[in-house]
Amino acid sequence: MDQFFICILLLLSLNSSNREEWLWSGGGAPSWYLWKPGQPDDYLLGHEDYGCMWESKWYDASLLYKKNFFCYSAAVVKQEKTWEEALEYCREHHDDLASVASETEMLLIQKELSKHNTTQNVWIGLRFLAGDWLWVDGQEMDYEAWGEEEKPSCPQPKIKCGAFQVTGGSRGAWEPHDCEERLHFICY
Repeated sequence: MDQFFICILLLLSLNSSNREEWLWSGGGAPSWYLWKPGQPDDYLLGHEDYGCMWESKWYDASLLYKKNFFCYSAAVVKQEKTWEEALEYCREHHDDLASVASETEMLLIQKELSKHNTTQNVWIGLRFLAGDWLWVDGQEMDYEAWGEEEKPSCPQPKIKCGAFQVTGGSRGAWEPHDCEERLHFICY
């Protein structure tokens, strides 16, 4: 099997104090790093200012290299469905209900939601299962953005689905909701 690099849209930029820092293409800072030991190695020379992934590790790279890439694209669906119906719809027409597993994903989803008039809350792929809140696409729960009520450790029986607050005081926060409530939702 051929091994290949995958570009991860990590960009080197200068911040306001003229310090170099790595940022996702959406503008957020990574919440964790997976650099191979010794990487990044050429960014100080200004030649390798893009990030790529190979064998689960990050490398800095130049625009001169041709690489495969993947994209994260959020799709706002303005149909009111229960959480289960939204999950089924996303898996049939897209990949899955969107996770918001990093600050970058949060920024991308907020940017996409700002283009639409939606319900006050929208379904995301967050579900209380087996005693914990999990992303249904299997991503790790390293990043959290719970609202004022905080992360419920033992939600009521019907309140086991996660929604993203689009408007109101805790805009951008996650909230537990009744899974039978009918909301718009976000797929990726």
